Amino acid sequence: MQRPDLTKYELPDCPGVYLFTLGKGRSKKILYIGKATSLRDRVRSYFDDDLIATRGPRIVDMVTEADGLMHETTPTVLEALVREAALIREYHPKANSMGKDDKSFLYAVITKEPIPRVLAIRGTDLDFKKKRIVVGDVPLSSMHGPFPSGYQLREALKLIRKIFPFFDTPRPVGEGTRFTKGKVEFNQQIGQYPRDLDKAGYARSIRNVSLFLSGRVKALRAQLEKDMKTAAKDERFEDAALARKQLFSLDHVQDVSLIKEDRGADESSPRIEAYDTAHISGTNAIGVMTVIENGLPLKKEYRTFRIRGVGGRSLNDDIASLKEILSRRFNHPEWSYPKAIVVDGGKTHKKTAEALLAELGIQIPVVAVVKDEKHRPREVLGSLRAHVQDADVVLANSEAHRFSITLHRKARSRALRTL
Repeated sequence: MQRPDLTKYELPDCPGVYLFTLGKGRSKKILYIGKATSLRDRVRSYFDDDLIATRGPRIVDMVTEADGLMHETTPTVLEALVREAALIREYHPKANSMGKDDKSFLYAVITKEPIPRVLAIRGTDLDFKKKRIVVGDVPLSSMHGPFPSGYQLREALKLIRKIFPFFDTPRPVGEGTRFTKGKVEFNQQIGQYPRDLDKAGYARSIRNVSLFLSGRVKALRAQLEKDMKTAAKDERFEDAALARKQLFSLDHVQDVSLIKEDRGADESSPRIEAYDTAHISGTNAIGVMTVIENGLPLKKEYRTFRIRGVGGRSLNDDIASLKEILSRRFNHPEWSYPKAIVVDGGKTHKKTAEALLAELGIQIPVVAVVKDEKHRPREVLGSLRAHVQDADVVLANSEAHRFSITLHRKARSRALRTL
């Protein structure tokens, strides 16, 4: 397919989904499915001169093979996101999979519990045949996806929850810790969790979430209009007003967080490794590696390193510790290599890691997270060149910091007990 071919499709400047195709009639194949803030601008970008640099050879091959294009418009980017996931599940386009099976992606699931929850779950943690979450053996009433971007799925669920409140607690509602209880109460106060647990009303909210996540938004609108008319007829005026408000919100949702989706939107969030160290006055020095994949922590692949201070270097030398950790990490070629490495610090730490990787002959981009005086992320260096999302970088970095602090506290506690 060539750029001049686009003129016959009259792509609009509005949100929607697009499908690259091959062939005609019944033999037509869906090669790739994507979503867009602007269908016109997004599809045009596939014919830019730097396509191979920005999207990679897989997308270049797909565009070259395609001989047709289809599209659907949507009122919002949020709706385009769920429609994209529904179409990917229906057609399983080869170019969307990147050589991975469905378990490599994320899914939005609704639990089959007295008080259902809506959760974002990695495919590897799901039993598709039995429709269950593997950890905890939680039964599910529905599964929606796959969603290529974990970051965008989480942002989408936040937006949906503002329209149709639901619980997303890590444990069944009513079985949480004191912290979970406090979070539930806070979210109830701000309207993101149901405040008064009316079973019928909550069941309607979950039904609406399920319809939306499955991409059946037209059916959802029809159902809300029916609910509004029925409630008005029965003089349940509060319920009628709620349905009217939800109808309005569907078409006017402020999906700004999803509009910032263009960079790297054709790739699912890649594997990212982050590194951090912790020590007290040069003792009990610990280094950690954390892994983020598809926008979620992959805790089974976290690693720890006891800093040895190779070459007589001080254990509280952060630069030396970083070099030692990375050297030892890449002595394990059996561990999957990441698309990007995240280090805590500024340009010096970034250049140190890059120099070491070059010395080892490893071509992996390095991203650095610069902190302010309160140790909060202030700037991300190198994410654009690495083709990774800032949100995933910051998540990986915060996980590394959290993990290192947790391990160091345990080590310090053990040391105190032996005194």
